[in-house]
Amino acid sequence: MLRNRYRRVSLLFARILISLAFWELLLPRIGFRRLVANTRSKRLKKIGSHFRARAIEMGGVLIKIGQFISSRVDVIPYEITSELAGLQDEVPPEKFEAIREIAEAELGGLLEEKYAEFDPIPLAAASLGQVHRAQIRGKSAWEKQSETIDNGSGVTTAVVVKVQRPMIEQIIATDMAALRTAGNWINKYRPIRKRADVPALINEFERVLLEEIDYLAEGQNAETFAVNFRDESGVRVPRVAWSHTTKKVLTLEDVQAIKITNYEAITKAGIQREEVAKRLLGTYLKQIFEDSFFHADPHPGNLFVAPLEEPVPAGADSDKLVPWQLTFVDFGMVGRLRPEMKAGLRELLIAVGTQDTARMIKAYQMMGVLLPNADVSLLEKAEREAFDRFWGKSMTELQQISFDEMKDFAFQFRGLIYDLPFQIPEDLILFGRAVGILSGMCTGLDPRFNVWMELLNYARKLMREEVTGSKESILSVLRTMLQRTLEIPRRTERVLAKMEQGQLAVRDPGMEEGLRSLNRSLCRMAGAVMFAALLLAGVQFFLAGQTVLAWILLGLSGLVFLSAIIK
Repeated sequence: MLRNRYRRVSLLFARILISLAFWELLLPRIGFRRLVANTRSKRLKKIGSHFRARAIEMGGVLIKIGQFISSRVDVIPYEITSELAGLQDEVPPEKFEAIREIAEAELGGLLEEKYAEFDPIPLAAASLGQVHRAQIRGKSAWEKQSETIDNGSGVTTAVVVKVQRPMIEQIIATDMAALRTAGNWINKYRPIRKRADVPALINEFERVLLEEIDYLAEGQNAETFAVNFRDESGVRVPRVAWSHTTKKVLTLEDVQAIKITNYEAITKAGIQREEVAKRLLGTYLKQIFEDSFFHADPHPGNLFVAPLEEPVPAGADSDKLVPWQLTFVDFGMVGRLRPEMKAGLRELLIAVGTQDTARMIKAYQMMGVLLPNADVSLLEKAEREAFDRFWGKSMTELQQISFDEMKDFAFQFRGLIYDLPFQIPEDLILFGRAVGILSGMCTGLDPRFNVWMELLNYARKLMREEVTGSKESILSVLRTMLQRTLEIPRRTERVLAKMEQGQLAVRDPGMEEGLRSLNRSLCRMAGAVMFAALLLAGVQFFLAGQTVLAWILLGLSGLVFLSAIIK
């Protein structure tokens, strides 16, 4: 472990967590909410700026974390995302001598022997590796496990070569040790510990990072992705030059085009940005719900829009033309969904598309994201209200929702928001990361993008497959409906009997929450009275000269005060 680096990264995380805890948890509880609100923008900007400077200076896992946060423009405050946005492009490059040394050791020869050309100036620098443009001779390099290259053919092909940074394994181990320490600190906060196994999530993140520095596995992932999209002419995947690929060196076909966040260039190329957003979302719906294998690192440096060079032929069927391609690169971070998780996500998508709150609860349970003591009826009520208020709105319309409307919704379901009855399974970490980044990218491409309509269309497709795919499912639904119909008289009789006996209990989640809130208020009032009594008694004894007893009472009053803040 690199001990000096470990101390620096740990101190960075500690400083951020202490600042957030002090300002966002402690001060609001002791009456400084207005001060916290007035200074929040400046403080968040300072946190983002400080993290960005350290990430650029130190690289490694800090870059990965910063890139993910910067892509969440839909939920992360602008002050932070704007400061971290530069991490997509500002990773400092490694010296070419160090890159050459690693590449030649891996390939077993000089770069001049292995490549017809090799540009020493990097095309891009990432957190774990560095990319250079090059040319390879012949065509046999595209054949898997090829050992020879046709040097005499005179044919060269443009490629990009990704080479790992020096000592990257030690850097990852050090950064993950510091992140694990910070995770243990976070895990001590009960509301987080109840909803997520933070150490397990960090272990999963480390596993993914170690897979990402295995370039042989990345080459296999690229080929799997290409097979899954072989019938999709609007998606392009680079070929792998296996003769020039090892565990630390990866050579791919050069497919660089317009960066997906270069909105001006996309518009100048005559490509509709809303169409790019639709195709991007569509490819991920296919990856998740059909292939169970998805590109888990869709940040702007890994996605390109490539206009096709061939002109549109006169009289051609415009519906079948693909004037541009969505290009994916960097397959080091991929996700695979277990069958039960895929089934749960499928249920969730259909539930969102059809606004079926009961089906949403079923999907949560299938995925294992609900806490055991979750108030399912209140959660279903909140989802129904959310559908009524927000369903169908575009991203621009959602951003323009008034603060009073959001405050009203939050107040109505304050108990649910406070309890937050969800837990995070560790095998959803990549899925959540990909969906989070994807949401921000679609919003950036088209602020009016209506994700609801796209999900509805895909949900209809899944439902058609359900209906046409199995007669048994139809019969099962009919049997369930018939069974419930036959049960209506018996249930009605049972309810009437309870009413006659005075045993009918009406459960109102709003009333229950009101009682819980009243109980909490009474507890706080009792604590305040006890604090005041101990404090005044301590002061009286101090004035009377009974200093020992006075300090005991003052100390007890301090403990009561701290207990009230913590609770």
